[in-house]
Amino acid sequence: MTDFNQAGARMNKAVGETTERLEKEAAEFIKYLNDEVVPAVRQHSTKALRTAAEKLTELANYMEKHSTIAK
Repeated sequence: MTDFNQAGARMNKAVGETTERLEKEAAEFIKYLNDEVVPAVRQHSTKALRTAAEKLTELANYMEKHSTIAK
């Protein structure tokens, strides 16, 4: 029975250490996402929106130019 108790104690210790490590790594991962990934996504999203706006302007100019010719 003592071996069983010792095995249980070792298992509890291992689970506790693993849980602690997972919590620490999860916090580090969330920090990385907030500090690195989110700003990069925002920057690229802004650039993509600006590019789309320019292309839409070009399309509108093209459509406007070609619709006046057809009249």
